[in-house]
Amino acid sequence: MKPSLRIGQTAELRTADDAPQAIAIGSAAEGTVFSTPAMINLMEYAARAALGSYLDEGEESVGIDVQVEHLSATPLGADVRATARVTDIQDRVISFAIEAFDGAAQIGRGTHRRAVIRTERFVAKVAEKSHLVKKGGVSTVPTVGPLPSFSRIAAKQEGPLLRVTLNRPEKLNAVDSQMTDELCQLVCWLSGHEHEVRVVVITGEGRAFCAGDDVHEVGTLDLDAARELSHRQAQLYLTLERLPQVFIAAINGPALGGGCVMAYSCDLRIASHAGKFGMPEIKLGWPPGYGVAQLTAIVGKAKALELCLLGRIISSHEALAAGLVNEVVASNQLEQRVDQVVEELLALPPLALSATKRLIHTDEGLHTKTAFIADTDAYLRCLETEDAREGIAAFKEKRAGRFRGN
Repeated sequence: MKPSLRIGQTAELRTADDAPQAIAIGSAAEGTVFSTPAMINLMEYAARAALGSYLDEGEESVGIDVQVEHLSATPLGADVRATARVTDIQDRVISFAIEAFDGAAQIGRGTHRRAVIRTERFVAKVAEKSHLVKKGGVSTVPTVGPLPSFSRIAAKQEGPLLRVTLNRPEKLNAVDSQMTDELCQLVCWLSGHEHEVRVVVITGEGRAFCAGDDVHEVGTLDLDAARELSHRQAQLYLTLERLPQVFIAAINGPALGGGCVMAYSCDLRIASHAGKFGMPEIKLGWPPGYGVAQLTAIVGKAKALELCLLGRIISSHEALAAGLVNEVVASNQLEQRVDQVVEELLALPPLALSATKRLIHTDEGLHTKTAFIADTDAYLRCLETEDAREGIAAFKEKRAGRFRGN
């Protein structure tokens, strides 16, 4: 930690009192309270921002404790800001006084302490205990050594480039539990090879990019297993944003449902004329299990509603117009064009590239990143219905569903 950090130094962070961060009093129109978890987040991130420029390479700050007081309600949609002021420095533990305002009045205050740690020690401690605890979600504990062996995906390293191919062409590369496991292993390997691998290209074997979740498998899962798998897949795709590598989706055919989510979770998306995009889950009897907030952020509310409510499948050119892809090329030019973009990326300074990616994804906001929990709950409620059973049967029998409503 740099010795220039002094008591009294401050930093400011701004956000908005939007629906995911608020608790309504009476009704949202009458007034809201900036929720306690949201206030804690605001204070944590304000203090973290105050420390950011004083950390040495390989250091990070982590919260030790926080105390929050709510002082006033604030209108929904109001700009909210927090100021964090350093009040004490004890070796590598820094204390802050934090105040929050909505432009008209002070809405909260509190104190917070953060410790400055060495990231490699933290990672090592997590790795030591990872086998002792029950694992949920997606681990990003770095793994070293050669690429693992896979069967559902194929991965080939070419210097700083990793080519990943979804490898279930007979199932249109649908993602099942095993492919999810293998993609999670790949994430851990990439976490441990951030200097060796700088760009990752994902494509599909055969005539599809990815047909989404394996509906045949979904029909065999109990609700607990379906919930766990849906959460893991949602977190897996969100993890692509947090990895330092730049991900390119080379979309060679249909990218539907979870396959569409996988594509738009990549940083850049280049599609061939054969590419097709859609969120057709509603035709099976349930809403998307994850990815709705991210889709809305990319294409806007109107287009997201159209795709998810109607289950429409759109062409690559429609996807380009909606902002869902960056570029469309002829099928026989897809690989060449992707390689050109890879070459451009690899010519850029590595640290600046990964830092730029991190800043853009962080600036999108935090609440959209965890919205998949609500997505999955709605998905599971519908998965229990007779309509969902009919949707799965219709999918297997390759016919239109006959829904009665539940």
